[in-house]
Amino acid sequence: MNNKNIYFDHAATTPLCEEALNKMIPYFTEVFGNPNSQHAFGRESVKAVDEARDTIAKIINAKPSEIYFTSGGTEGDNWALRGVAHAFKDKGKHLIISPIEHAAMLVTAKALKKEGFEVSYMKVDEYGVVDLEHLESIIRPDTIFIGCMMANNEVGTIEPIKEIAAIAKKHGVICFTDAVQAAGVLKIDVKDLGVDLMSMSAHKIYGPKGVGALYIRNGVKVESILTGGHQERMKRGGTTNVAGIVGFAEAFKIADRDIDKNFEYVSMLRDRFIDRVLEEVPFVKLNGPRTGRLPANADFSFKFIEGESILFSLDLAGIAVSSGSACSSGSLEPSHVLLALGLPEELAHGSIRFSFGKHNTIEEVDYAVDTIKDAVKRLREMSPLFKAEGDIKYV
Repeated sequence: MNNKNIYFDHAATTPLCEEALNKMIPYFTEVFGNPNSQHAFGRESVKAVDEARDTIAKIINAKPSEIYFTSGGTEGDNWALRGVAHAFKDKGKHLIISPIEHAAMLVTAKALKKEGFEVSYMKVDEYGVVDLEHLESIIRPDTIFIGCMMANNEVGTIEPIKEIAAIAKKHGVICFTDAVQAAGVLKIDVKDLGVDLMSMSAHKIYGPKGVGALYIRNGVKVESILTGGHQERMKRGGTTNVAGIVGFAEAFKIADRDIDKNFEYVSMLRDRFIDRVLEEVPFVKLNGPRTGRLPANADFSFKFIEGESILFSLDLAGIAVSSGSACSSGSLEPSHVLLALGLPEELAHGSIRFSFGKHNTIEEVDYAVDTIKDAVKRLREMSPLFKAEGDIKYV
């Protein structure tokens, strides 16, 4: 009976840190007032939300008035793309995004096409890095939106957002970045980056699920997508999630405080893992760049076998991993990210994402590599694709 319990899926979600939990608890029980109520209970909640807004704004060098709380990254992405598209449709209906965006962007863009908008996709290279020359070449007079994630959720590629934003500004186009995987992991200064909008999510940085934020630079016109309430300065209807917002701010503050230490430690675990897999497991491909990637991310394609088979084998061994994005890992389709990077379908089907966290250990990494070696060898011995290669010897 396996007694291991190893979590290598931090890109999907992270455990709530104790500090954030402790900060949240009073707002479930004692300070429970609706912040839109005109009495002392409400005012106490308003104060907590305002303090959280100040904390988050300071971390990313924004103004508190530029932070709008959401239910998470999906809502933030939807709001940014739909909100800009609808607000600027009289100027133009041309939108540009990368082909490796989260489904929250890709599916929203597809829906907007049905409303008469046109969508172009900037090219990426074999590592997932945006081609800046191609981006500039597809901008048109009616282009109103350019969106690119700061760091990819599957292969960990860190994008040149500052350069993308500069191109957008030169052409008078609104620039958005999805920083769900990057916030709290990479140092972010929205003023230095030059972006107009940026989405974030708490549960990727040891905060609570169901809460996030959208940075909207003052002066940028964005239509609301949730109406029926006057919360968030008339821009986002819905009862304010006070406890979640408080927990988000606390988790973000801790992540920012420890950002250098965590980056160094998690990068060390990732590099040890990548080095061992590349050296000890034959017929594997590291997806994304060797450097210039998120510290936690290691995404591999294993030739001759399905990624789901490896995932289930690791799960039985007590190791939690993912076959791509958590939001699409239930799909039987190969990863759109890997296809955009030029991988053939059979190799894209054999991919597994490993994402490490600050609580993981070297011993867990080594156990995982040893387990992968055994699982891959066993699965390949059963694979007709592997047998069809003839005289290949497993080493």
